[in-house]
Amino acid sequence: MVQRQLPKPAELFELMQFKKPELDARKRRLEAALTIYDLRTIAKRRTPKAAFDYTDGAAEGELSLARARQAFEDVEFHPGILKPAPAVDTSVEILGGPSALPFGIAPTGFTRLMQTEGETAGAGAAAAAGIPFTLSTLGTTSIEGVKAANPKGRNWFQLYVMRDREISYELTRRAAAAGFDTLHFTVDTPVAGARLRDKRNGFSIPPQLTLGTVINAIPRPWWWIDFLTTPKLEFASLSTTGGTVGELLDAAMDPTISYADLDVIRDLWPGKIVVKGVQNVEDSVRLKDAGVDGIVLSNHGGRQLDRAPIPFHLLPQVRKAVGDDFTVMVDTGIMNGADIVASVALGADFTLIGRAYLYGLMAGGRQGVDRTIAILRTEIERTMRLLGVSSLAELEPSHVTQLTRMVPVSPAVNAPVR
Repeated sequence: MVQRQLPKPAELFELMQFKKPELDARKRRLEAALTIYDLRTIAKRRTPKAAFDYTDGAAEGELSLARARQAFEDVEFHPGILKPAPAVDTSVEILGGPSALPFGIAPTGFTRLMQTEGETAGAGAAAAAGIPFTLSTLGTTSIEGVKAANPKGRNWFQLYVMRDREISYELTRRAAAAGFDTLHFTVDTPVAGARLRDKRNGFSIPPQLTLGTVINAIPRPWWWIDFLTTPKLEFASLSTTGGTVGELLDAAMDPTISYADLDVIRDLWPGKIVVKGVQNVEDSVRLKDAGVDGIVLSNHGGRQLDRAPIPFHLLPQVRKAVGDDFTVMVDTGIMNGADIVASVALGADFTLIGRAYLYGLMAGGRQGVDRTIAILRTEIERTMRLLGVSSLAELEPSHVTQLTRMVPVSPAVNAPVR
């Protein structure tokens, strides 16, 4: 039998190690967030429904987004054993410059809607982490404002081709003059996707005060205080405001965008140019042959064409088709550093995070974005160590198996019987 005794006071005191309470509420809630999904939970609690759903939602049935996230979860890693990796190098050269991590911040529109610091918080956090920040054409901070927030770091600009082409040309010139080094020529938004959450919420830019929004604001007074006591929410690069997101996009975007527009922008842009929104192998090869500097495999975060291809699933096919000497980046669905490691192993040169960054922004402003980056960095480093690799260059397709729940049906199976 176990021998029992009275507890010794000295042993009790050893157990009574009380942590000093954290009085800063923002710091306390961010430190409690251990994953991007934890940040999402905090963001949902602190942000009005319409603004949160604009960020969190996707098009129609939101199948593309769900499938993209599922694709990353359906990854099986194959670690090597007895391969010590006490220190790992997460740095990468991308598009002619360095990045301390294999991901950058993706372009997001209306960012000050989520939290008033908006793109300034994202650019500042990117600068501190040594990673690129991408400003959207539909951003709520100016090109020059982002440059001021990230004066020595890498800034990229995402360009939509507008019905009024001169608007796009002028934005291109301004970004070049401000020292942005890479332009993302975006091709997946000829018209707006059907973002049903926004329609159901009556969401508009700028947000309108209704009985529903007032009721929803009661437990979130901090968001409304910030919104009402900071500069008016509007596009920094466009003069058009007012209406639903779909109405604004349909009024601004041009469905006739073509390779001719790409040629014009390439003549105007002095830096690197990548095409964002590529969704098949054939277009990837054609763009490489056309001489662009790279592509982003993306279905716009599932916000445009629902049931679009999953970028992560396309990645191995595209890499094989374009070869090793062409820059291929991937976004959509990334919620964990392991997703990024898997992408690099299967051939991605770089990745971009959108919602993950915005969840951090909504959870805690600039500090929340810093927390997003810190969580992903920790997950990347831990995954690499557990795989037995010391650098990103050591990652290979053999480290990853893409498990699948969606097996394409052979055309022959559906052929009519003759």
